[in-house]
Amino acid sequence: MVLEKFSTLGRDTTHGELLGLNRILTRDAENVKAVLATNFKDYSLGHRYDGMYPLLGDGIFTLSGEGWKHSRALLRPQFSRQQVSQLKSLNTHVNQLLSNFKRDSAKDHGRGVGYFDSQILFHDLTLDTATEFLFGESVDALANGNREVQGPEIKVTAKQFATCFNASLRTILLRLQAAKFSYLINPKHFQEEVKICHNFVDYFVYRTLAETENEKDSEEDDEKSSYIFIKELAKHTRDPKVIRDQSFNILLAGRDTTASLLSFCTFLLSRDKRVWEKLRKEVLDNFGTDTEQITFESLKRSTYLNNVINEVLRMYPIVPFNARTAIRDTILPRGGGPDESGPVFVKKGTPVAYSTYAMHHNPRYWGEDHAEFRPERWEENQLHMWDYLPFNGGPRICLGQQFALTETSFTLVRIVQTFRDIEPLPTAPKTYKDLQGLVSLTASVHDGVWVKFIE
Repeated sequence: MVLEKFSTLGRDTTHGELLGLNRILTRDAENVKAVLATNFKDYSLGHRYDGMYPLLGDGIFTLSGEGWKHSRALLRPQFSRQQVSQLKSLNTHVNQLLSNFKRDSAKDHGRGVGYFDSQILFHDLTLDTATEFLFGESVDALANGNREVQGPEIKVTAKQFATCFNASLRTILLRLQAAKFSYLINPKHFQEEVKICHNFVDYFVYRTLAETENEKDSEEDDEKSSYIFIKELAKHTRDPKVIRDQSFNILLAGRDTTASLLSFCTFLLSRDKRVWEKLRKEVLDNFGTDTEQITFESLKRSTYLNNVINEVLRMYPIVPFNARTAIRDTILPRGGGPDESGPVFVKKGTPVAYSTYAMHHNPRYWGEDHAEFRPERWEENQLHMWDYLPFNGGPRICLGQQFALTETSFTLVRIVQTFRDIEPLPTAPKTYKDLQGLVSLTASVHDGVWVKFIE
């Protein structure tokens, strides 16, 4: 475990060797700041492009340099506050989620009547909301996962896409770990999974290009029409691969990260009745039991709700591990010498990995109670900057941060309004004691979040 490694060595920055490459591993906030911001131009994504390209192509998560700058400029306007604060369509999908929770709470799924894996449904929810935001049409995975779309080559159902997307990400992780040898990991099942995923997204891409063929030069005012990400992108480029690649990159972020955050929130809230009751009181006091009072602004003003989300992201950051590679000789400001107060030389070509999870559990920043789920710590006066990075930092900070937080906040409020309690599985899987080790490209609960929702 990476956290145990830091604790055993008693250092926040260490050196090691992997696949013949010397690499640096750090949980020091000053070093992370140097990599992501201060000395941003000294680093690239290393072999990430090669590892991720078969699935994600040329997108904002895979590109460096000018390609990344162009992607960011293309995508930034799509995440304006006006777009991410629209709750009407989100409410439709969350209502379906709550209906599914009630349905599954009345059944026996093999671990006792009423207990089911809510993590699966959270992934269905975020697939529905992400596809509506991106493509203007939800795949309705919560309502009907067997619905088909016709890609250029094959038909694909929402369930097929979700299954193949998850499977392909596991292979992508292996490719990233293989670094410069990623090309050796290209099994036939991975190629088939990528084909299915691409056909799923291509359906929406080609449909949008066809629908907007005669609109690209239109001057008419479309303020009253609903926002569609892919349609806006088509105003800037007619290249189907560019649109697909960028859409895929955003879909990865929009689906997996928010679903994981909601899963960890549910996992922790079901096991801490004090926090659950305190959150429930705030929600019912502020919003009552209907949705009329739930707005983007009122969610932002809900102090304890935001404290809970911040604390979950601290304990289980959705991307717990990341890395950059030095493209020129440079330095890290800390980690050298017996007391780590001196700089560390970073030779060109050296990977520098940073563990957000380990940094979020560093006693130097978070105290000896860092392993405790305590949302109240966010009411204390200590200012956290580079020691808290749930959405990365610097020029590559997550564009969809507010989108994820709004969706999470709204969904949690609706869950609290609907159910008086969340009951954890009486006999928990052993892996529940060691969640930090269960990581793919994004963190998740390996054995699922098995709970019972009680009305």
